Amino acid sequence: MPERIRRAQKIVIKIGTSILKTRGESFSAQEHARICGEIYALIKKGRQPVLVSSGAIALGMKSCGFKKRPKEMAELQACAAIGQGKLMHAYESFFTKKKIHTAQLLLTRDGLEDRKRFLCARNTLEALLKRNILPIVNENDTIAVEEIAFGDNDILSVHVAHLVGADLLINLSDAEGFLLKDGTRVREVSSEDEIDNKLLMHLSEKKREETVGGMAAKLKAARVAMRLGIPFMIVNGHKPRILQEILSGRDVGTLFISSGGKKDMRHKWIAFSATRSGGITVDQGAYQALLAKKSLLPGGITKVHGDFESGQVVELETADGKVFGRGVVHYRSHDLSRIAGKRTSEIPSILGRKTPDEVIHRNDLVIWSER
Repeated sequence: MPERIRRAQKIVIKIGTSILKTRGESFSAQEHARICGEIYALIKKGRQPVLVSSGAIALGMKSCGFKKRPKEMAELQACAAIGQGKLMHAYESFFTKKKIHTAQLLLTRDGLEDRKRFLCARNTLEALLKRNILPIVNENDTIAVEEIAFGDNDILSVHVAHLVGADLLINLSDAEGFLLKDGTRVREVSSEDEIDNKLLMHLSEKKREETVGGMAAKLKAARVAMRLGIPFMIVNGHKPRILQEILSGRDVGTLFISSGGKKDMRHKWIAFSATRSGGITVDQGAYQALLAKKSLLPGGITKVHGDFESGQVVELETADGKVFGRGVVHYRSHDLSRIAGKRTSEIPSILGRKTPDEVIHRNDLVIWSER
């Protein structure tokens, strides 16, 4: 286990609904108290945990008498509205006795895609941690719709780890880690190629009545965490003292860790949180130049996708449709379509004004191949 894991201070812990229940109970007070006790032990040792906790919809389903997860959005939102208060009450009841204050944060995707709102959320979390208050985050299911929903708390947990600049993201799962079909536990993954060429073929999902996500969602979250340079662990959340075992360096779970350097917060936002407003297809020469950390010039562009303005974030893709990065564009899509494939010296005569040579400056680029 890398020393980086043992030294982690800011730790985001994703707690799934399945970790807070037993076969006979949709929400187990005993299991909840066990997890809270482990989190309290981290706080006592000077760590700064941030929780991303599921369970609100399951608690609401229990109150409403649902045996299966509702399919109608309004019913799901009603369950979330009922259950969220109950979930926070459970956390507050435990930690108040330990003289620890808790704080609730409910997020939606569109609240993080806007840079100003993203920074407000980050500042709030930083202020809470400075005051030794335990943040408990969930998706704002009562107002979220498909277009703005995270979809599951696995992805939400990566957003939160990004927000706080986490040293470690722990996903408490039902499994011992990522298991191959023969039951072998994968101990460490250091590249996305390993996910694509080794892990995906071993996925085996089971239908769940109260939860969403599953191992496929965890791999998606792991992939993004690796791009952001945040160590990500899938561990068995039912195992007693699992958090202490992780931080003491025990060989548990599956660790996903990028071999690349850690990006700054702005580049992480470009890579992950910012709204994708369109796309640009580049030729092979421009692709190689971008991998070499050069700026994108008009001559290397073969196609412009979507309708976007200067200053928005677009995705970059190769001729065969492979998305390999993102960047803040200096041109609106209409003008960019006119100068695509042209030399920089031709731009003033085409657009009738002096403009930047770079379509995307290298300082505003995030390339996946940098991992």
